[in-house]
Amino acid sequence: MRAEPTRFDRLRPFYADHPEEFINHFGMTFDPRNIERGLPSVVPFVLFPKQEALVRWYMDRWRSQQYGITEKSRDEGVSWITVALACTLCLMYRGMVVGFGSRKEEYVDKLGSPKALFEKARFFMTWLPIEYRGGWDLDKHAPHMRIMFPDTESVMTGEAGDNIGRGDRTSIYFVDEAAFLERPLVVEAALSQTTNCRQDISSPNGMGNPFAQKRHNIDPSRVFTLHWRDDPRKDEAWYEKQVKEIDNEEIVASELDINYSASVARALIPSPWVQAAIDAHDKLGLEITGRRRGALDVADEGRDKNAFCGRHGVIVEYLKSWSGKGSDIYDTVQRAFAICDDMEYDVFDYDADGLGSGVRGDARVINEHRAKAGIRTVRDEPFRGSAGVYDPEGEMVKKRKNKDFFENLKAQSWWALRLRFQATYRAVVEKREFDPSQIISISSRCAELRQATLELSQPTWSRSGTGKIIIDKAPEGTKSPNLADAIMINFNPSTRWLETWERLAS
Repeated sequence: MRAEPTRFDRLRPFYADHPEEFINHFGMTFDPRNIERGLPSVVPFVLFPKQEALVRWYMDRWRSQQYGITEKSRDEGVSWITVALACTLCLMYRGMVVGFGSRKEEYVDKLGSPKALFEKARFFMTWLPIEYRGGWDLDKHAPHMRIMFPDTESVMTGEAGDNIGRGDRTSIYFVDEAAFLERPLVVEAALSQTTNCRQDISSPNGMGNPFAQKRHNIDPSRVFTLHWRDDPRKDEAWYEKQVKEIDNEEIVASELDINYSASVARALIPSPWVQAAIDAHDKLGLEITGRRRGALDVADEGRDKNAFCGRHGVIVEYLKSWSGKGSDIYDTVQRAFAICDDMEYDVFDYDADGLGSGVRGDARVINEHRAKAGIRTVRDEPFRGSAGVYDPEGEMVKKRKNKDFFENLKAQSWWALRLRFQATYRAVVEKREFDPSQIISISSRCAELRQATLELSQPTWSRSGTGKIIIDKAPEGTKSPNLADAIMINFNPSTRWLETWERLAS
């Protein structure tokens, strides 16, 4: 390029629209942990695919002037990404103002601290080719809490604590670790008039903060998830090592697994149990055999979603959710039949309480049409969570009869799912003996694996006035866990009786 200097200017319009390419081509980053591995601490900033997608997503939010939330596992490079993007925008656009805020000033700017956002910006600018620095000089254009870009008259500004949003109007504003702000409502009021494009970024910190509540109530298109499983540098061995080194289930669940219920007392299925179940059949060397069946959780036409879970024996092999908006229960049942055809399920359970009560009639009509057309029928089985417990005189928990321990079939079915995940965790992580029929494995190939893993750790449990177990599947501020509901329905204990009856009948 230096042999043909005009190329620098010719590429500017391209980089203005594709900042992820500018970062990939010219950006550098810093990681002191490379030293002990025999690598240089200063390395090219090459984004992996999900990081590139995040940059493009930020650009879409900016152009459409939309609020957005980025939920992340720790150490996924989001701070570097936002700083690199901010520098690129300020270099390519005239009059750009990008704001950064965090709960403490030292996280925004502290001279000589690589952790500080603006030190990252100074580093990024210093290592760019001089042709793209736009006249920027470290000594002249990088005072405390401010980075100036002389050629474009753009600027990056920093604020902290209650001062977030009190400064200049901005084109885009990044709030770092938004779930940990000390007085979030003060920041909410200040930022409401500061920018048209606010981007909150954080790992979870329970449900008792505006970040978590907004994340579970806004349009899903406004939420971007960057999970450690999206990082090509990390695998199951890396995760298991982190679990051992951190040795704190709450920290692992919130900072690695993006679990908002991590700090909630009495989480029904702890996040480490869920993670242990991913591809547990491979980890334990099991051959998967058994019945193939599906389960449908039915939604209305609002923001809730329909969800379908398919399993083969103890492995969850299919997960899919879809909006019910603009359709009806009949359309939902037709879609469930189509999934059963594709996945070769000859039976599916469905939530027969509330909206799902109409599934039986619609399924009967569909099966009548299929029979006339010479197409195989698909059996539907109702699941009524409000019903009495399965096998009331039996003991799912030793020395406690089911009728005395569980409030209803829903509580019993969620508890049965908990026991499966617990048994799987003990087999996979603690290397204990196990009954292959009593565990659960979730295929990593499931299309909506990440969302399902978040939802499975959302429900909490408590006891009623009579001492029976009750389940709150959607604690305050969260949405119904549709995929997790479908998994629970598919593994509900009454299916054992059905499968036994089928074997006897055959």
